[in-house]
Amino acid sequence: MAYIEIDLEKIRYNTKFLKNLLEKKGISIFAITKLVLGDPVIAKAIFDAGIEYIGDSRIDNIIKMREAGIKAKLILIRNPSVSEIPQVIKYADISLNSELQVVKMLSEEAKRQNKLHGIILMVEMGDLREGIMPNTLEPIVKQIIDLKGVELLGIGTNLKCFAGVIPDDTNMIEFSTIAENIQNQFGIKLKFISGGNSANYNWVRSSKNIGLINNLRLGTAILMGLESIKDSPVIELEQNIFTLVGEIVQINKKPKTPKGKFTTNAFGEPSIFKSKKIRGRGFRTQALLNIGRQDIIESGLVPIANIEILGASSDYLIIDVKNNKFKVGDKIKFNMSYESVLRAMTSPFIEKIFFSRI
Repeated sequence: MAYIEIDLEKIRYNTKFLKNLLEKKGISIFAITKLVLGDPVIAKAIFDAGIEYIGDSRIDNIIKMREAGIKAKLILIRNPSVSEIPQVIKYADISLNSELQVVKMLSEEAKRQNKLHGIILMVEMGDLREGIMPNTLEPIVKQIIDLKGVELLGIGTNLKCFAGVIPDDTNMIEFSTIAENIQNQFGIKLKFISGGNSANYNWVRSSKNIGLINNLRLGTAILMGLESIKDSPVIELEQNIFTLVGEIVQINKKPKTPKGKFTTNAFGEPSIFKSKKIRGRGFRTQALLNIGRQDIIESGLVPIANIEILGASSDYLIIDVKNNKFKVGDKIKFNMSYESVLRAMTSPFIEKIFFSRI
């Protein structure tokens, strides 16, 4: 079985660095675990590094962490589905919401379960994903404040994820002004004014005025060491936390050019061999690894050895081994992009192996 090596020490380092950095600016962190399927081992490493709040986009992941004994406050960061409301109240401490009808249903369920559930209202600031339009926010806040079983803890916004809108001084100060108006209008203090995600990293480092923003929801920065505007490495953070290891199951010399007429591959894509760059005379040493598109996105893999990825089918990764003296059973390692980690962590066919130098 292929596997992922996961460096828990790097995760703890990134978590501590970001916590210390943002605390100086008065910003708390919701650590987001959706990339890793809410893995309890990773969640515990984050909690042990000093993070009190952990969020995930799937209620099943919240349940998994809760049942594993993770002591953090758990936050559902995706709008709750109506069918999930009983589980949301039972297992999540807080949820992000942008539908008044759903908040009212959460209120009724919380009363049934004799619980107090935290609400963060999401506000639309231009990215056109989840969020209440600012001009309709105040009457919604008024109704939520009067509901039993739920408590309005704050407001949040999300940028970059859908339309690709970049967080900057303009939209963040506008969001701060919305928060200030809500607090003044209703005489309340919002615990969380959550300005966004890892796409906010460069803004929060460079801005001289962060306004009332006091929370960020960070997953990519903690788990990948990247800011997510351009997916660029953050110099102070650790990268390459996840290493994919595949095993060679076939290796032999094969012609550089296929024999016969071309059509699309199994995924309806044009054959890579239509490009003259990949074709040629003679033979290459080609290997099949025991991972495929059911497990990973091959475009998101970066080989650590000097090999070339030719492509992937559902079940195999096909590589040119170049001048390496590999044999059947040898292991090949790859660094991974965000999307490839996401796919691999979701695959039941890839084992997860944790290690730490502590």
